[in-house]
Amino acid sequence: MSLRDLAPEYVRAIAPYQPGKPIGELAREMGLNPDDIVKLASNENPLGLSPKAKAAMEREIAELARYPDGNGFDLKAKIAQKYGLELNQIVLGNGSNDILELVSHAFLTTSDSAVYSQYSFAVYALATQAVGAEQIEVRAVDYGHDLTAMRAAIKPNTKVVWIANPNNPTGTLARPGDLVEFLESCPANVLVVLDEAYTEYLAPEKRLDTLAWVKRFPNIIVVRTFSKAYSLAGLRVGFAITSAEVADILNRVRQPFNVNSLAQAAACAALDDVEFLNESRRVNDAGMKQLTDAFTRLGLPFIPSYGNFVTFHCGDAAALNQFLLRKGVIVRPIAGYGLPDSLRVSIGLPDENARFIAALEEALGD
Repeated sequence: MSLRDLAPEYVRAIAPYQPGKPIGELAREMGLNPDDIVKLASNENPLGLSPKAKAAMEREIAELARYPDGNGFDLKAKIAQKYGLELNQIVLGNGSNDILELVSHAFLTTSDSAVYSQYSFAVYALATQAVGAEQIEVRAVDYGHDLTAMRAAIKPNTKVVWIANPNNPTGTLARPGDLVEFLESCPANVLVVLDEAYTEYLAPEKRLDTLAWVKRFPNIIVVRTFSKAYSLAGLRVGFAITSAEVADILNRVRQPFNVNSLAQAAACAALDDVEFLNESRRVNDAGMKQLTDAFTRLGLPFIPSYGNFVTFHCGDAAALNQFLLRKGVIVRPIAGYGLPDSLRVSIGLPDENARFIAALEEALGD
């Protein structure tokens, strides 16, 4: 017997999540200078750290011999103050992915099912499969969530519905009325996870007050992250807002020190750095136009995006990706999402976007 057989079959069947290729890995593979590589694969904030977050981490370094606050009081208090919440509605995670895993481990079993959309974030399927629950994938419409079909897909044993808004990797955004209608019709004993990792990039008129919906719909779990617009991807810190009843269950399966001291300090400071957040949004808007104008000029169809990335269709995506890698430009293949003819590119700084566009023009000219 193989030791692999000690694991449940549904665990052995998992295809591990594939993150964006690191700069160091490409440098080793291609013999490139790391300083000459542009990474536009992981939806990171190209501006680097918020100055306030960096200063907060520098102050915290002297205390790293001690365990972090396992309850994350200061960060929870800062989030509660910012959004008008109670502390017992907040759950902290080692990145928002940790929150998604907590939902699965706390509420799903092998007798249950979870619903998610085609082309939605890969972790929904992985988190569901990791606990042996049934995966119900609903066909997308225009690369986005078909909420009517997702409601129809809910079965008596369904406990969780995963909704990404904006969605990754396609960047689509659900209409507010459709979301409310879905929540109103969804059974009260089904948890609806609203993953809003990219919500800070939305224009003010596009943002939804989903945190206020928690009072109306106690079965909502709103998930957010500091990895994207707040630029703390390497520290891994995210949070969930939900009813006190659901938060209590999630905190029962949460590791006691799942958010480290530096992450907590940096996140508290990042919430106060409004200037940095506004600049992140401005750079993203300008970069989005820079890339989409290029796609239009080059005749490459793309999916209009509300995040900090764009998915574009390019035929032989695997070959194009290899060409870009040889030029020191890292983008994200998304064949694993069922989009083998497409690539996803993150918004970078103007010169990084220009490097990508130049390499793309060279590839299409060959």
